[in-house]
Parts: sequence; C-alpha cells; structure tokens
Amino acid sequence: MTARGEIDGEEVRDLARAKTVYILLFRGVGGATQLPVKQLREKLTEAGFDKVATYINSGNAALSSGKGRETVRAEVAKICKAEFGFDKDIHVVTREEWADLIAKNPFKDALDVPKFLHAAVLADDPPKGAVEKLREAAADGERIEVVERVAYLHTPNGFGTSKLAVKFDKGIGVANTARNWNTVVKLMEMAEGM
Repeated sequence: MTARGEIDGEEVRDLARAKTVYILLFRGVGGATQLPVKQLREKLTEAGFDKVATYINSGNAALSSGKGRETVRAEVAKICKAEFGFDKDIHVVTREEWADLIAKNPFKDALDVPKFLHAAVLADDPPKGAVEKLREAAADGERIEVVERVAYLHTPNGFGTSKLAVKFDKGIGVANTARNWNTVVKLMEMAEGM
C-alpha cells in the first residue's frame, strides 16, 4: 500500500490471485449414477481449476478457484453433463462455510459413532413446519435440527433403517445432499490441505 493508502500494482496482482477453496457435493452419486473420480479430476483441472481433489467415489470433490460460487457451479455442471452425462444437483460450499458447518453441529454428543450423524446441505430454507413434521416421523432417539441451511440428522440405530432418514429427502422440502460425519471430517481435512 502506498503512503496515501492506495493499492499499488503488486498488491492488485496479489488480490487477483486470491483463490477460494470450494467443496463440491454431487447429489445422487452411487448405483447407476457414477462420476469417475480420476476423469473428474482431470477434466476439472483441464478447465482451469486448481488443486482438484476427490474423496471416495461418491460425489465429493474440492478445488481452488478465483471464480465466484455460481460461476464454479455452472462450469462444473457443464463439464459433468458434457463429459459424464451427470445432470443432478451440485452443491458448492466454501472451506470456511464447511468449517462453520462442523462448528455449529448441535449434536456433539453423537460424535462417538460418526456414521450415524449426517449433515445435509440445503439449497434454501425449508418450508415452515417441515422440520416439525420430520420430528414427528422420527423413531425414538432420532433427532433433527436445522442451523443456517444445514440439516443435522442423528440416527443412532442406523441411517439405512431410520424412519427420519426415509422421510427426510421429500419432507425437508428443498434440494439437499447429505454426508455422514466421517465424510464431513475427511472433506474438511482435504480442504484444509489446499
């Protein structure tokens, strides 16, 4: 910065190079819908994204970019449709938002068995009354809380057999994608390494 408080040319170049780390959550990967991770990393790198990494073959990636969230989402969606025929929702969360998601977990007592705790990123606020109806459908011990467009689900008897989990996707009333807490933590570790 100059003596007058103006930004000089070198600082402008440094600001232009500032990049955001994004976590990409692809909805509905698994079964018949696949995103081959090696090819996905290659195509995203060829498109100019930096430090592209993937976590297991179930729709999780992280990358660094100087572009805004919606531009990243649009460009990734275009690549996925053209290269892999993938045409489902892609949720894009910054590394800082992911850290916030972890910090605001209302079920800290559920961390002992992380596969039974899930965080679902919501595209919008759920309709009024949706969370209460899901609570009514929950079996004993199952819990749900929504904190700033993240739904936290604790299913202590297993997600696959949970009454809450079965009703969640339609019951929450907005586009979403969920990850178990093991994956939540791994994605944070991956993003922190960028």
